[in-house]
Amino acid sequence: MTTTPAPTRLDRPASVTDELLARLAGRVSSDGSMAPWQLTEVYTGEKLVELPQSSPADIERAFAAARVAQAAWARRSVEDRLRVFKRAHTLFLDHAQQTADLIQVESGKNRRMAIEETCDPPMVMGHYLKRAKKLLAPTTRGGPVPFLTTSTEVRVPKGVVGIIGPWNFPFATGISDAISALMAGNGIVLKPDNKTALSPLWGIEMLEQAGLPKGLFQVVCGEGGDVGPTFIDNANYVMFTGSTATGRVIGERCGRNLIGCCLELGGKNPMIVLEDADLDEVVQGAIFGAFGNTGQICMHIERMYLPRSRYEEFKAKFVRVTEALDVRAAYDFGPDLGSLVSVDHMERVKSHVDDAVAKGATVLTGGRPRPDLGPAFFEPTILENTPPDAIHATIETFGPVVSLYAYDTVDEAVALANDTDYGLNASVWGTDLDRATEVARRIESGNVNINDILATAFASKGTPSGGVKASGVGARHGDQGLLKYTDVQQLAVLKKQVMGARPGQDYDEYVKGMLSGLKMMRKLRVR
Repeated sequence: MTTTPAPTRLDRPASVTDELLARLAGRVSSDGSMAPWQLTEVYTGEKLVELPQSSPADIERAFAAARVAQAAWARRSVEDRLRVFKRAHTLFLDHAQQTADLIQVESGKNRRMAIEETCDPPMVMGHYLKRAKKLLAPTTRGGPVPFLTTSTEVRVPKGVVGIIGPWNFPFATGISDAISALMAGNGIVLKPDNKTALSPLWGIEMLEQAGLPKGLFQVVCGEGGDVGPTFIDNANYVMFTGSTATGRVIGERCGRNLIGCCLELGGKNPMIVLEDADLDEVVQGAIFGAFGNTGQICMHIERMYLPRSRYEEFKAKFVRVTEALDVRAAYDFGPDLGSLVSVDHMERVKSHVDDAVAKGATVLTGGRPRPDLGPAFFEPTILENTPPDAIHATIETFGPVVSLYAYDTVDEAVALANDTDYGLNASVWGTDLDRATEVARRIESGNVNINDILATAFASKGTPSGGVKASGVGARHGDQGLLKYTDVQQLAVLKKQVMGARPGQDYDEYVKGMLSGLKMMRKLRVR
């Protein structure tokens, strides 16, 4: 692969000033009683700012403050709330480059991925600006007695929604998941990952510049085990993106509290290449599928299934393009890949590769850390002959590592793709779209892309996106992505007292009339 030695001094972007960092860190709900987190620049390991940590009392105060602000926010009309997001849409696009600076500094991803991440909240805003008014409007239907009764569905906000965001797309998840909840009239308490808290804090600042009431969107920080129980116990609903193991704990606590939750969890996402696929297009897709965001995407591909007749051809092309990738630290659009998020995570990825090799896998390219490029860099890695007992064969590695497998029949490929506890995303490639669609529908996955890896599914904001099996519960996007943040109040009106027997009426006579009326309503199709 193409690599350039790390510069002796990598200047962080000019927009990421010490004043900005201190201001953003100051937005965290904290009384200072907890030791701060040393938030570092991933490319260099240098300290950026001390991030305050929240105690249980801080978390309770954050929810209490959000609840006060939410009561006033919910009383505002939907049109009034949406005006805030019309202004925010413009602000977010105008400040996309500065947002990308913050995303890169805290996460180490390459700039192409950082700028794409900045586009997600405006896309979500754009979709729900068109749909929210209709979805949140009361819907009146007929009641049990035609003309004399009505039943109206009224959407009311849950209250204060707790959002627990991941480190891999901190701005997109931390802000995008809050947008529809805010539009629906809720308050927000966000717990971002300590490693990547800056960009969502910046997003909240922009929302407030657009007119979001101060205090409505709170932020708490801390490690999961320290803050999680208090956080969930104070929320009216929880949105979580992260590991399946943590999702189970959150779901269990939400269940005990009788509150709802939406959980987007891990994946072990497969790609099936059909016999008629255009391999040049497949290789380009596979590069992003395996190595986009340095492999740190919930929906990225870790298993690729190729027809045996085309396996060697694909392998040669894929290895050649992978080895030509530009991997390095830079705050410009040059590199194809950036860093992993931390040294600890790099060690996890390395352990998965080492385990696979020790059990018989072959490294076709990559497989090593690159400390010469930065403390958390790891080479894009392609494996083959990965045995089923290897950690990487069954558990999400979440790094730039992919295993290749040959298959003899499509039935075999589908069976292998489905042989997992997960079901978040999958990809099918073929020039015969009808055939590819037939195969795609057999895959047990919440999202399946044909001739694409993940962008077509995830960017389709009008369609729900979620996982099945151990990959989650619920979905973001689509009508469901807004309505999940509401409760339904049924408002039923009886205009005249006709529900029941009249005074002095024989009850047998009343029952005969009632049953006759139901038959008549069915014939007339009256509801």
